Amino acid sequence: MFDDRSPIYQQIADKIKEDIISGVLQEDEQVMSTNQYASFYRINPATAAKGFQLLTDEGILYKKRGIGMFVSGEARQSLLVQRRDVFFEEVVDKMLAEADKIGVPVSDIIKRIESVKGRDEA
Repeated sequence: MFDDRSPIYQQIADKIKEDIISGVLQEDEQVMSTNQYASFYRINPATAAKGFQLLTDEGILYKKRGIGMFVSGEARQSLLVQRRDVFFEEVVDKMLAEADKIGVPVSDIIKRIESVKGRDEA
C-alpha cells in the first residue's frame, strides 16, 4: 500500500480522504483505531497516529473520548471543495495556459470537451 513518494503518515491521511470522497467511509462513521491501523498495515503506531492527527487538525476526523475516531459531518463536502480547487489550479489553468501558448482557442477546447463528454454519455 505504501510507497516512497511521500511520508507514510501522509499516505495514511490521503487514503482515508480518498475513502471518504469515494463513499467507502461515511460521515459520522467510526474509523479503525491507530493501533488497529498500525497492526493491519504493519507500521509503527506513532506513524498511524500522526496521519490521524493530521486529519483531526484539518477537521476531517473527530475524536469521541473513550470510543475512537469518526468521520466529521462536513468531511466529504470539504474534501470535494478542496479537490475541485486543486483540479482547476493544476489541470484546467495549466491546460488553458498551454492552449494560449500554442494558439488553441477556448472555443476549440469547449468543443472537444463536449464531444468527449457526448461519447461517454452514449
